[in-house]
Amino acid sequence: MTTPSAAIRLSADPVPRTSQVPPSLRVMSMAVAMALSAAAPQQALAQQLAAAGNDAALPEVVVTAGSDQQTPTEKTGSYTVRKSNAATRMDMSLRETPQSVSVVTRAKMDDFKLDNVDQVLAGTTGVTVEKVETNRTYYTARGFDITNFQFDGVGIPLTFGLQNGDLDTAMYDRVEVVRGANGLTSSTGNPSATVNFVRKRPTYDFQASTGISYGSWNTRRIDADVSGALNDAKTVAARVVVAHEDGDSYLDRYQPAKNIFYGVIEANLSNDTLLTLGYSYQKNDGKGAIWGALPLHYTDGSPTRYGVGASTSANWSSWNSEEQRAFAELNHRFGNDWQWKTTLSQNKLSTDGKLFYVYGTPDRVTGAGLFSYPSLYSSDNKQTVIDSYVNGKYSLGGRRHDLTVGASWSRSTLDDISHYGRGIGTPLTAAGAFDGSYPEPGFDASIDGSSYTDKRKTLYGATRLNLADNLKLLLGANYTDASTTGIAYGVSHQTSASSTTPYAGLVYDLNRNISAYVSYTEIFNPQYQTDITGATLKPVEGKSYELGLKTEFFNRKLNASAAVFRVEQSNSAEQAGYIGAKAYYRGIEAHPEGLELELSGELATGLQGSLGYTVMTIKDQDGNSVRNYVPKQTLRAAANYQVPQLEQLKIGASVNWQGNTSRTDVLTGTQTVTTVQQGYALLNLMARYDISKQLSVIANLNNVTNKKYISSLYASQGYYGAPINGSVAINWKY
Repeated sequence: MTTPSAAIRLSADPVPRTSQVPPSLRVMSMAVAMALSAAAPQQALAQQLAAAGNDAALPEVVVTAGSDQQTPTEKTGSYTVRKSNAATRMDMSLRETPQSVSVVTRAKMDDFKLDNVDQVLAGTTGVTVEKVETNRTYYTARGFDITNFQFDGVGIPLTFGLQNGDLDTAMYDRVEVVRGANGLTSSTGNPSATVNFVRKRPTYDFQASTGISYGSWNTRRIDADVSGALNDAKTVAARVVVAHEDGDSYLDRYQPAKNIFYGVIEANLSNDTLLTLGYSYQKNDGKGAIWGALPLHYTDGSPTRYGVGASTSANWSSWNSEEQRAFAELNHRFGNDWQWKTTLSQNKLSTDGKLFYVYGTPDRVTGAGLFSYPSLYSSDNKQTVIDSYVNGKYSLGGRRHDLTVGASWSRSTLDDISHYGRGIGTPLTAAGAFDGSYPEPGFDASIDGSSYTDKRKTLYGATRLNLADNLKLLLGANYTDASTTGIAYGVSHQTSASSTTPYAGLVYDLNRNISAYVSYTEIFNPQYQTDITGATLKPVEGKSYELGLKTEFFNRKLNASAAVFRVEQSNSAEQAGYIGAKAYYRGIEAHPEGLELELSGELATGLQGSLGYTVMTIKDQDGNSVRNYVPKQTLRAAANYQVPQLEQLKIGASVNWQGNTSRTDVLTGTQTVTTVQQGYALLNLMARYDISKQLSVIANLNNVTNKKYISSLYASQGYYGAPINGSVAINWKY
């Protein structure tokens, strides 16, 4: 049974196509490339043009105008990217990266109205969104919680390993997910995934857009996005993004609302030095939010059955959150392809709420067996992060190689407090537990809370050795020293650990479109959970292996990959029981292994799509299946098609499918009960019509089959996902 104090105690107990290019086009391509290069002498141009008719001797020509990494996906309309540095801080194509990488682009987010991060990650290969409450979410990949999050490639401490509130996507150009341990660019290696949120940046040509939408449950939204140069010389540019959303919900009494502001300014201090300053603010209001959720079973062990909108919130319940993130970047380019980038981030994450928790196990006939637990809660988490690195190319053995070396430092403080309400443990009637009628009490029964500080210092380095034209070896290491001091709900949060984790990746080009790779990473991740004696668990340690094939076609407009992975991990925290109101944990061995397949980008002319399939097992040291609340099979698919007979029209569909999940809880004594959520698929449809170049209308319909399902079995309570719903939006751009 999840107890209310455990649920609120976030800090301690968080519940190319391969066709031949005609010689004439090769000549044209070569001419354009050479004309764009001021450094190319005319004699070299003539030699290149003369050689263009000889296919066998023709070198590959790549025309670029700056780094592809800086090209925003909002300009491409594509469902993939040509380059990413999320895994290594080195700009490489996805085929050159020896890890599984998924990218959700701006085009996909706009097509399927993915207005929050939960929706984005729910459609991402290998990722599961665990909605345990309306305003609190965990994310998992390869069987483990995702705890490494980045903004523009800089790791941010995630105090509780979860997301509070409804993180909006209006300010992001794309979301990159690197699956598997990623110790090179994160302070710790975690075998799940690293999620990198890439913010929108200013444009030096003026552009503006706005949109309004109306959807089910009276959900209203307005967005605006304006960007352009601030001076005639176009050396300074700024961008502002704002959004507001509010409405009701399919859940009884729940009325979510949010406000978003993002401003960023770039100043070219010289031809080689760029200063960027940015600030974002998001406020989430959750009137009638659920704390905890519905009981999963009756006293006789049979599963409960409630309406899709059932909620345990009281009429006075609320759960609000606020995120403020400020950052400064200084990027300087030296000669010979070297650059130095330093980022300073200051974040403040706050929550407050009047919360009503319902706990217990109801009787099937009478409904008795449920009890009240009200609480007034607030938290304040302040974070400072500094990251600085240099990267570039060097010569060795007659070849050019890549190198990245850097350091990061972070300090995160948390203060939270729970004021428990009078009447804790009051028996509830079958109706009283779900109709919101429980009266608001005084919140002075008792007080408890946390106050602690987390510090991390990291040194990292990596080099990509160009061993041969078709063979690259990536070697790297990360040294992290992590320490925590303070108290969390009466338990010492004193920890100190350090470790060096190596990384190795080998990529072999089978031909110009297909590569084989293998990678190895060690895992080190300090933990905050405590065991039955109150001692903090030792850090998670282990090894992660990955072997795969990657392909790219149509000039990197289509990417595909297949990977097998295995993780050997020890001392991973798993909830083992309760002592009174406090959960305690045990360290277990867990060995996930599986297969991932992914395809993304331009499938055919006018057809953009993504497809991802994951199948895996997770065994403990005795060979037993563990972490069964995580689906062992998932399928994520999405596509949109521009109708050739009516070019103004785009139609699309997405499907998110997952296999069976289950959870086993203690019913009484040694008697256990297992809750099973059968596998299900959610079908979503979209259609967009461009009235003009500036004006368009888009309609989205979600959960078309009106599937009823429990949103997550991560915790010992759960609630139902949204039924069929839709929205219509009108968008204008300049």
